[in-house]
Amino acid sequence: MSDNVVERLSELEEAVRRAAEAIGRLREENTQLRREARRLGDERRQILNQVDVILKDIAKLDLDRPQE
Repeated sequence: MSDNVVERLSELEEAVRRAAEAIGRLREENTQLRREARRLGDERRQILNQVDVILKDIAKLDLDRPQE
């Protein structure tokens, strides 16, 4: 029975090691995803600002005046 306990303990230790490695990989992935989300948010804000500038320029053109 003692051999069984030692074997189970070894299996448990291996499972804990694999879980710790998986947690490490997930933390790295989480960091990368957060960085990407921040980059995409910044890019979105820049595009929205560009669209706003374009819309303001279009509004200045006074397209409603009659053509001669």
